[in-house]
Amino acid sequence: MPDALYLLGVKEIIRGLREGRFSGEELARQCLAHIARRNPEIEAWAWLDPDAALEKARAADRRLRAGHPAALAGVPLGIKDIIDIRGVPTRMGSPVFEDYLPATSAHAVRRLEEAGALMLGKTVTAELAYMTPGKTRNPWNPAHTPGGSSSGSAAAVAARFVPAALGTQTNGSVIRPAAFCGVVGYKPSAGLVSRSGILKFSQTLDQVGVFARGVADAAIVASVLIGHSQDDPDSLSDFALVPRDLDPKPLFQPPRLATVRAPAGHLVDNDQQENFNQNIARLRRAGAAVEPVVLSEDFARAHDVHRTIMQYEGARSFAALQAQQRDRLGADINRLIDEGGTISEAAYHAALESRTRLQGELTALLRRYDVLLTPPARGEAPATLASTGDPAFCTIWTLCGAPALSLPAGLGSHGLPLGLQLVGEYLQDERLLRVAQWCAEQIDFRHRPPEI
Repeated sequence: MPDALYLLGVKEIIRGLREGRFSGEELARQCLAHIARRNPEIEAWAWLDPDAALEKARAADRRLRAGHPAALAGVPLGIKDIIDIRGVPTRMGSPVFEDYLPATSAHAVRRLEEAGALMLGKTVTAELAYMTPGKTRNPWNPAHTPGGSSSGSAAAVAARFVPAALGTQTNGSVIRPAAFCGVVGYKPSAGLVSRSGILKFSQTLDQVGVFARGVADAAIVASVLIGHSQDDPDSLSDFALVPRDLDPKPLFQPPRLATVRAPAGHLVDNDQQENFNQNIARLRRAGAAVEPVVLSEDFARAHDVHRTIMQYEGARSFAALQAQQRDRLGADINRLIDEGGTISEAAYHAALESRTRLQGELTALLRRYDVLLTPPARGEAPATLASTGDPAFCTIWTLCGAPALSLPAGLGSHGLPLGLQLVGEYLQDERLLRVAQWCAEQIDFRHRPPEI
């Protein structure tokens, strides 16, 4: 057990707390002390109350001593600042919501609280979970973006402020920042995690995800989140779900993998392509069957389909807000609302029909393989804080609602992380996680940001 408790992952924390090797309060104090040292440079937090966090940690300790070891008892987590926590500001990266104090917690937060997890604080988001960057910097190099819109959650996990955090993805907002920050980002199949109590951007596309330092840790947190909510009609009933225990079991044989050159494939930079090729060779040597596949011509329009749905629904989600607060909203979100408002209902419904067809094609393709492999981003995190990077390598999988996961898979020429994205068949999350765990073991990425 390391002296620095903040370096521990979710599984190690659960085991250590249950075995009495340290207390939740000791863990929380170390996390908070580490945050005090490093967060002034990284700025991952939108809201943090150390006193409240310590009191919650002491309460978790009392429950453990009383013999009530909940699934995540005492595990500190970060929560993206578009997800409501009762009595805690949810500012959504916008001055418009500076004084918003929700009266109830999001369904996902209630699930975590019931499992004993400690909501350490709210993490920075891009404005209204769109494009305008927040204040967060990449822990590997503060001159580089951490990605977005779940920037604070990815950076908080990478910087070892918390072992796991929640984010959301409407395009690439879990997978891309996970890749840029060198952590695991897991977006479950659409509908597995309720979005009740979370800012609604796009009813069709919004999905909740988890950041963690390893596949098993992400799976443990996700297993607590999964379940139906009456307030979210698109969330799936419990009986339709993958098994509750998503801690990945060992594979009995190496997986069948397909490498995909998606429509954005020409944007991959040399470092990312070389690292991708090296990892494919490593997986082949370990016994995986790997085949290149080409997506059908229908997928060439997927980005336009996604954009039509996102803009149309985003414009209608935020139209009333813009009518009252246009001058306080940023240029990016105003542009989205303006452009989305011009999209016709006929064009929107045609895009939804195209999405359904693409979902069917992707499902048929994935029935031949365990997962698809593709880059999660162009390459390393760009050397800018003015944008969050290109989400194009995530768009198709988000559009189709397929489960996706980004693994840290190497370092680029500037010393920043490169990722490997795995995409699974819809509702076959357990298989995706098992394959991801196997791939992670072969790749064996052990680097962490400087000064951690």
